[in-house]
Amino acid sequence: MTANRFHLAWFCSFATDSWTGEWGGDGNPWAGDFYIELAKNLERACFDYVVLEDKLMVSTAYGGTMETDLKHGIAPKHDPAPLATLMSYCTERLGIVATMSTSFYPPWMLARLGATIDHIAKGRFGWNIVTSAEDHAAQNFGMDKHHEHDHRYEMAHEYLDLVSQLWDSWDFDAVVRDRKRSVYADHKKVRTINFNGRFYRSRGPLNTIRPPQGRPVLCQAGASPKGRDFAAKYADTIVAIGNTVPDMKAYRDDIRERMKDHGRNPDECKILYLVTPVVDETDDDARRKADRWTTDPQYIEYLLCELSSITEIDFSKFDLDEPLPAITTNGERGTLEKFAQAGSGKTLRELIGLTLVGTVDLVGSPETVADRMGKIMEEVGGDGFLITNPRMHFNRRYITEITDGLVPALQRRGLVRTGYNHAHFRDNLLEF
Repeated sequence: MTANRFHLAWFCSFATDSWTGEWGGDGNPWAGDFYIELAKNLERACFDYVVLEDKLMVSTAYGGTMETDLKHGIAPKHDPAPLATLMSYCTERLGIVATMSTSFYPPWMLARLGATIDHIAKGRFGWNIVTSAEDHAAQNFGMDKHHEHDHRYEMAHEYLDLVSQLWDSWDFDAVVRDRKRSVYADHKKVRTINFNGRFYRSRGPLNTIRPPQGRPVLCQAGASPKGRDFAAKYADTIVAIGNTVPDMKAYRDDIRERMKDHGRNPDECKILYLVTPVVDETDDDARRKADRWTTDPQYIEYLLCELSSITEIDFSKFDLDEPLPAITTNGERGTLEKFAQAGSGKTLRELIGLTLVGTVDLVGSPETVADRMGKIMEEVGGDGFLITNPRMHFNRRYITEITDGLVPALQRRGLVRTGYNHAHFRDNLLEF
């Protein structure tokens, strides 16, 4: 086993592919064919997993209207859970992670759904835990405003306690299939939980068999202090953002210390950093491509609109060429902090450019980018990268540039896996 191997995953939404430009699709991915192709390509390249992000509203945060959100295809987003089932059916080893909100899914229903998909996926399902951050999402579920940021995490801790007890309400060996006694499941190995908490109540048990993994792989994007503590307590893998290599290392060190405080082995959680590699035949070709993306007015508007949707901040109000002022939100605070870089003096236009290539610059030929990724992981200490890209460039060409260009360069260096040694998602994730 190579000591410095790291993990690869992919981050996207069940949304439209790149429907504009000569490399775009037909703009109709809703039957799932495009995502089945994606899953098969990722498995062929031996990715650990794919995360299907989600939002539960059409945003009007940018400019006070849903026009720009719809113009750029930020909405619609379809439900990731059925897509996760479809993608798992068409693959054999790739982990499939669907986003579901603790704020709006009843705990018993989410526990049942997670167990069901993990069975269909034969032990390869993961749950990306979010609390949701948008007032518009809350209003879709009968609320006037969403709960305050830290209060959402208080509720989420109890939520995780409840769904974990529900998954544990069936023993692994509860199903006996004893034909002689005509007994399918042993009632002594299935129990009520009678959960009575501050926010939630549930009698239990589930009426589904315990998931093959015991519980789905738990994924979380903890960035704020409350989010970091939540991720350190529960997560098997974390979606992280790092503007610089020292930032990435500091985040990983912090999470691992928090895990120790919770009595966990830090190696039980893999932290993967969101990156957008831009690769082409040569370094110069890749740099020109990145420059085209970051200076495209449509890309700038798209990115600001998406950031507005996530953070509940109207970025249309700010001058592109003036330093971004200090701003706060009840939305996704970690995302805002990483993007805004308060006190840096950078203009909004400069911050937009850094959002794509970042200070962690992964622009170049496959060989150049592979070398850079290896050095970053060596400095950070692990655990891998979560590849994403702007929706405007989410197409078959970009996917192939990664799976058939970048990944083979990484494999030649012994940096990423060349095969799967386990049937279950969690076992592959924890292999190294």
